[in-house]
Order: sequence, then C-alpha cells, then structure tokens
Amino acid sequence: MANVANTANMPAKRKQQPKPRHVPERTCIACKQVRPKRELIRVVRTPSGHVELDPTGKKSGRGAYLCAKRSCWEPALHKGRLEREFELTLLEEDRAALEAYLATLPAEAPPAPAQSSRAKKAPPQG
Repeated sequence: MANVANTANMPAKRKQQPKPRHVPERTCIACKQVRPKRELIRVVRTPSGHVELDPTGKKSGRGAYLCAKRSCWEPALHKGRLEREFELTLLEEDRAALEAYLATLPAEAPPAPAQSSRAKKAPPQG
C-alpha cells in the first residue's frame, strides 16, 4: 500500500512530442538562397563528363542546385555558372537539353513597384 501513496503524489507523465523531422537544405548556385532540397532542381555532372538534370536527386556524380525560376537558370546557363561549378565546358548536346528545360519554366512577373512610406496624403476637405 505504500507504493500507491507514492505514485499518487507524482505528476502524470506527459506524452513526448515526436522530434521534428530534419529537412535537408541546399543553396541555389545562382541566387545563393538556401532552400529545402525538395524545392530545388539538381543538375549533375556524371562520371562520364555529361551534365544533365537529376529529378530524383539520386544519380551519381557532382551535383549543383538551382531554383525552379528563369531568373536563376538564365545566368547559370548563359553566364557560365554551371561550367564554373562543374569545372568543365558544357557539351552542345548537354546545353541543348538544359536550354529545353529552361524553355519549359514559366516567365516570371516583374516585381510590383514598392510604394514609398511617404505616400502623399489627400489634402483635407473643408
């Protein structure tokens, strides 16, 4: 009976919350923004020296990540960021495949003009 008295004074155990799941993050090579890996598109340099898209993220080779935006893909292809990242010159067939993917990306809307905090107020009527 002594055990029953001791347990009555003890606080009830709380249910443990499950640990938050770790979300791997990667950095876009164009805009340098860190995002969850699933939101970025992986481009891989295969061991044979080709550069191709890796939608599954499981192909073997050196990987680089890009946002799914034209504003990130255009400098990566046209200004040589992918070539610098992979330390090679893109083959024409690889470049054509990446350009074809770039063409499928939607055009981005230009950013809305920001309104200044000192917006003119209408003069009081009266």
